[in-house]
Amino acid sequence: MKIKGKRLVVVSNRLPVTIDKNDKNEWEILPGAGGLTTALSPVMEQNQGLWIGWPGPVRGERVQTLVETFSKKHTYNLQAVSLTQPEVDRYYHGFSNETIWPLFHDLLGRTNFDKINWETYIAVNRRFARAISESAKRGDIIWVQDYHLMLVAEFLKKMQIKQPLAFFLHIPFPSLDLFRRLPWKREIINALIQFDMIGFQTLRDRRNFVQCLKALIPEVGVFIKRRQTLILYKSRTIKVGNYPISIDFEEFNSLAQKKEVSDAAWYLHENMRKKTIILGLDRLDYTKGIPERFLAFERALEKYPELQEKVSLLQIVVPSRTMVPDYQNLKELLDTLIGRINGKYSKHGWIPIHYMFRFLDRVQLLGHYKACEIALVTPLRDGMNLVAKEYCASSIDCKGVLILSEFAGAAAELSGGALIVNPYDVEGTADAIYTAFNMDQKERAGRMRLLRTRIKRNNVYRWVDKFLASFSGEDPLREGELEELEPHGREVPDMNIWIKQTQVAEEKEEGKEFSSSPSN
Repeated sequence: MKIKGKRLVVVSNRLPVTIDKNDKNEWEILPGAGGLTTALSPVMEQNQGLWIGWPGPVRGERVQTLVETFSKKHTYNLQAVSLTQPEVDRYYHGFSNETIWPLFHDLLGRTNFDKINWETYIAVNRRFARAISESAKRGDIIWVQDYHLMLVAEFLKKMQIKQPLAFFLHIPFPSLDLFRRLPWKREIINALIQFDMIGFQTLRDRRNFVQCLKALIPEVGVFIKRRQTLILYKSRTIKVGNYPISIDFEEFNSLAQKKEVSDAAWYLHENMRKKTIILGLDRLDYTKGIPERFLAFERALEKYPELQEKVSLLQIVVPSRTMVPDYQNLKELLDTLIGRINGKYSKHGWIPIHYMFRFLDRVQLLGHYKACEIALVTPLRDGMNLVAKEYCASSIDCKGVLILSEFAGAAAELSGGALIVNPYDVEGTADAIYTAFNMDQKERAGRMRLLRTRIKRNNVYRWVDKFLASFSGEDPLREGELEELEPHGREVPDMNIWIKQTQVAEEKEEGKEFSSSPSN
């Protein structure tokens, strides 16, 4: 998407590159492989943009040299924000991932409220804001990414930055009951509404945010226009919308057709003795529901003995934060569960759970997607979950079945074709495994075609285009375009009626997104 006459400035915790030593023991900088990098790099190149972020643990003049090397090879620039190790420990590992991450994923019991971590989070956000203010030019569009940098807009406003500011939250936004537990909730909510536009993954996240905003700042006005909620506060209008992120469908679809991927899939199936393979693929994290998944699979083997020796769960866990005690404990729990289940059910020539704790390269990743007849994607809570979408995009023969948690953001888009489960419901998930195993090819193909159509239509490039088009649009407050749901400064006679009107209006707009495809 070309933004006429404007430069896009993207700000994220990490730069979209990896800096490491190569086989010759020389430092090199390479483009990152994440979904956000894939989506935004073409837009950044078209607009000669600037990406600001932390380069990783490498510091000093070496970073500047590598960043300049990258910028010469691409048509957009990088700007590094350096962090000390104590700042990484307290801002990133501390407040971002021990406070915000578990709280926003509905796991209050794992949340650590530490004042020093909070103060470091403030300091680092201020440093990012300073880096932006030093580089921003007139006419720039500044787009800040994710929960690490929720305070940036407030500091930029204090620095008299006039450029439009946007924010996108990639993780869920919690309900009011959870958010109010945060000691610094007012500081964060006030900082967020300094942005001119705030984007969320799902309608539920958007509603949660508006509910928290109304509870903490009762004087705000709330309106709805098409797919956006408009917040009126102190003579400002803040746009709030939901824009589900996605993947590059064509990339996965085309790579899945390559010979090396087909060979990897064939080899995997041969090694599994041609059993039906259920795939679990997750980063090591307590939000992913891996222990609950193991228990559901165990229950399926117990409840439906005919599954034994016919189906195996292939669980791949990608190492993450392995030095954090909670994650070490999770890995120990997984090891214990696997040992117990395999010890109980294994028979000669058949092991119920095959487990790998490792990274997969792109060919092996798509080979696993292509080989597995069932994907079990059951996070306890997830902003979106792109594994579900990658699996469907790689299922070019339409023989796969997706079992998906209702608490993944992707469920809002994929519920028509996936089998939706509650990951806390061991019995229900076990039943879904049995249903998927016995599903005939006609139903499999119909469901998968629907999923692939939706993902192809709502790909990652459409996500970028829709967000930026919405952000850079004209002033939304034009007469005749608004339905006033809660007038500013006036009580609503019946709150229940207002809530119902809000839900009906939003769900009507949400439904238009997928109306081109019938639900199964």
